[in-house]
Amino acid sequence: MDEEQNKTGGKSIVLIDGVCHLCQGLVRFIIPRDPKARFLFAPLQSETAGGMLSAGGLGSDQLNTVVLVENGTCYTESAAVLRIARGLRFPWPAAYIFILVPRPLRDALYRFVARNRYRWFGRDEQCLLPTPEIRKRFL
Repeated sequence: MDEEQNKTGGKSIVLIDGVCHLCQGLVRFIIPRDPKARFLFAPLQSETAGGMLSAGGLGSDQLNTVVLVENGTCYTESAAVLRIARGLRFPWPAAYIFILVPRPLRDALYRFVARNRYRWFGRDEQCLLPTPEIRKRFL
């Protein structure tokens, strides 16, 4: 994981399901609210993500969750989303208050949305092709 941190300049990495419209929307939501470019992105289907997942002790079958790799630690499900919100500009860090909700409840809601995301938001046949202005934020 230290080698990955050197390649990314110590930035936090958001791993998303690259074919999921909801996940793609998350990237489009984060970028304008992250003016310091604290977050970089990679599709979970990529080799880069596979290496990070392995180093973090997660399997490559983590396509049902957003993964945040921060300071060498992998966060999944609601913990990942809340930590991402905490890293965005005001007012989004206020959402971190939901960390006080017991994790089993937060994650149950997260998994409900994750199970239905393709039906509700759609999916692509291939991974997101970032626009030129956000391509530099992808690994």
